[in-house]
Amino acid sequence: MKTKELANQAKRASRVLATANPAVKNRALTAMAEALDRRSAEILVENADDIAEGRRKGLSGALIDRLLLDEARLRGIANSLRDIAVLPDPVGEVVEGWRTPEGLQIEKVRVPFGVIAVVYEARPNVTVDAAALCIKTGNSVILRGGSDAYRSNRILAEVITGAALEAGLPGECIQFVPSKDRTVLIDLLQLRDQIDLVIPRGGEALKEFLLEHSKVPVIYAAGGNCHVYVDEAADLKQALDITINAKTQRPGVCNAAETLLVHEAVAAGFLPGVVRALNERQVKLYVDAATRDAVGETDIKLLRATEKHYATEFLGLEMAIKVVASLDEAVEHITHYGTGHSEAIITKDLEASRRFAEGVDAAAVYINASTRFTDGGVFGLGAEIGISTQKLHARGPLALKELTSTKYVVTGRGHVR
Repeated sequence: MKTKELANQAKRASRVLATANPAVKNRALTAMAEALDRRSAEILVENADDIAEGRRKGLSGALIDRLLLDEARLRGIANSLRDIAVLPDPVGEVVEGWRTPEGLQIEKVRVPFGVIAVVYEARPNVTVDAAALCIKTGNSVILRGGSDAYRSNRILAEVITGAALEAGLPGECIQFVPSKDRTVLIDLLQLRDQIDLVIPRGGEALKEFLLEHSKVPVIYAAGGNCHVYVDEAADLKQALDITINAKTQRPGVCNAAETLLVHEAVAAGFLPGVVRALNERQVKLYVDAATRDAVGETDIKLLRATEKHYATEFLGLEMAIKVVASLDEAVEHITHYGTGHSEAIITKDLEASRRFAEGVDAAAVYINASTRFTDGGVFGLGAEIGISTQKLHARGPLALKELTSTKYVVTGRGHVR
């Protein structure tokens, strides 16, 4: 099927989905979860082929981890569908309303976008999360996953599309692009009459590619060059625990910390211990001269940090470290190198936490907590398509409300102007 016809089908289906009864949509989500449980063995076979191919191609351990599905992860994906099914339906919600002096009743109402194209890399869970969130919000979805997860994405899309159709929704509301060819993606990005919104889920390179080629509006859920700043007033035990968690709990995701900034006043007391703890967890470290001096004599291999390292989203067991002279220098560093995703300060000083929260421009700012919490599910929003690092029209987790637009419904009694 040609890309334009696929998009036309999604557009026609979106008109049906926009007015679908919430009970029907929820029934479809539950049916999708049951289908994933029922066909898990088939899905895992396809995923194993993707994993084997990825290893042959030399994908990093972090990328293999993102690509991997197992029984536990599939159960988690299925359960997320059930969680979304019980969330309030945002479509039709009256955001606000008022009456004008002339007696017009004005209501601002949530409505679907229409057709959302989601372009993502080696994350097969996005196939299901994106489809589920779009169905809940009355949007058709076009899924274009990365080539490394092609088999996994294809079988997942097949399973959930069949379940949605059996539950009473138009099967065309979920469209999987059956091609690894990037020219097909470029063709898709030109279809502004059929597609209302494009959401990339991946790194900075994918974001830049879509911004360059898309004629359709883009909300980018892109990379995270995230930082942990240990202030001079930090609880150093908290700082150690948070740094280890932010870097190593799952290093291949966008909310993992990539750079550790440490105030010079606590460098000597903090850096030897955190460097040792990171090294024990196999983290490769790139450090400035002040960090090397603070650590002192050690058999741990410390590599010299460069501009490139501070600008890199490693997505693996690598981290850059820098000693800063002040909170202002930390904020300046984050402003220069950060991607506006998630940034953390560790401090017992309320004024320092306030200045950091006000001074750092990011989707999520943490005070004495790990950057790993930036997640729609953890925030209580249900699943999310990604974390928006831009400011229009949504920022942070792209969950249900962020996947709707609004319109004004104006009621009069024969009013004329």
